[in-house]
Amino acid sequence: MKIVTRFAPSPTGFLHIGGARTALFNWLFARHHSGTFRLRIEDTDRQRSSNDAIAAIIEGLEWLGLNWDAETVYQFARAERHAEVARQLLEMGRAYHCYASPEELETMRETQRAAGTPIRYDGRWRDRPASDHRPNVPPVIRIKAPRAGDTIISDKVQGDVRFSNDVLDDFILLRSDGTPTYMLSVVVDDQDMGVTHVIRGDDHLTNAARQRQIIDAMGWPVPVYAHLPLMHGEDGQKLSKRHGALGIHEYKSLGYLPEAMRNYLLRLGWSHGDDETISTPQAIEWFNLESIGRSPSRVDFKKLGNLNGHYIRQASDQDLANSTLPLLKAFDPKEFPNLQVQLVAAMPGLKERAKTLVELADGAQFLVAKRPLALDDKAQKIMTAEARTHLKNLIPALQQVKWVPEAVEAAVRGFVDISGLKLGVVAQPLRVALTGRSTSPGIFEVLQVLGKEESLARIADQVVI
Repeated sequence: MKIVTRFAPSPTGFLHIGGARTALFNWLFARHHSGTFRLRIEDTDRQRSSNDAIAAIIEGLEWLGLNWDAETVYQFARAERHAEVARQLLEMGRAYHCYASPEELETMRETQRAAGTPIRYDGRWRDRPASDHRPNVPPVIRIKAPRAGDTIISDKVQGDVRFSNDVLDDFILLRSDGTPTYMLSVVVDDQDMGVTHVIRGDDHLTNAARQRQIIDAMGWPVPVYAHLPLMHGEDGQKLSKRHGALGIHEYKSLGYLPEAMRNYLLRLGWSHGDDETISTPQAIEWFNLESIGRSPSRVDFKKLGNLNGHYIRQASDQDLANSTLPLLKAFDPKEFPNLQVQLVAAMPGLKERAKTLVELADGAQFLVAKRPLALDDKAQKIMTAEARTHLKNLIPALQQVKWVPEAVEAAVRGFVDISGLKLGVVAQPLRVALTGRSTSPGIFEVLQVLGKEESLARIADQVVI
């Protein structure tokens, strides 16, 4: 059997972290089985759907590297096909016209509330003959659901979940204006797209029981279900904006790497022994539905930061420089013609302490700082009159040296020894003069990256103040 999975977001908002995990699990399962991963935009809610949301969803998936196969399916464009199935069920006697008015249905609900019984459609038009139709009243089409027994959803995550059919009412398939309902559209699209495995959030479990009624009525194959536990914030409550939940595309602007985000999302509810750092090739090789936990996972943004830092340290200096360079483009690139080369050279020292690309760019600010450098508060405290004197005395030693790593370091250390000082007494003011900050990559790395002319000029700026 050819495995086909799908990710089917509704474009009524951004792609949040829970939706991104669902997409990842579908993608991994398809890739593990050399199957097909499809994208379907469920845009039937025309009032709330937006092109901006669709663009954000696609941008987020592309950034994550979750490439989908074949063309994107837009659900609204298939409305006539959905309606066709509703009419087919009607002809088969598996659905019926209902002429109940909104007022009748509200009275029915009020009666049920007063009696303390479940609120559901009571089937008043279920067995009435066609001759009872109401002229000039457009009816809805309702499924003729079984009233006895149980509907069992055999779920790869939740196990067998049983729903009593007497609580699953005859829900609407086709509205009176001829538009299909979500419940119908999903089933028809899954069937037509050849979806074999439905992997989605467990808030859709009840939907699965209802959708099964359509599948059985049409005699279609039942997909394999895997309903994922929802995500919680660090406080154990359902994840929401107050927990800092963002659109997945926004994590890119915050400086996270897609490979780190894939790893992080994978570990939110899925495990492979004690492995925490799992590469994408490993994830594809190892992924299965049986290792998805039943308990809600908790989002931990500190853990995400640490994991991202790991991937930054593992990344090539060239790739990191390519990703960091756009963040430094606020400065006139004409003034920094060698910035790309300098970034690559500085990257070994920069990436050791950075957890995001934003932090990398911040650490690299000294490369594009304009003279004379403005010193931050901590740097100003370091740059005392005594410190300036040490730098003034250091300049001749640096002017004479050939600007290669070993020679520059030897010159600084030689000056320290001759002066009877500790290295830190000279190195810290030197760091401040070169970067404007009290922290930076190794001072000898900074000297090399900036070059002899720029380094001496920055030191001189501080000496003459």
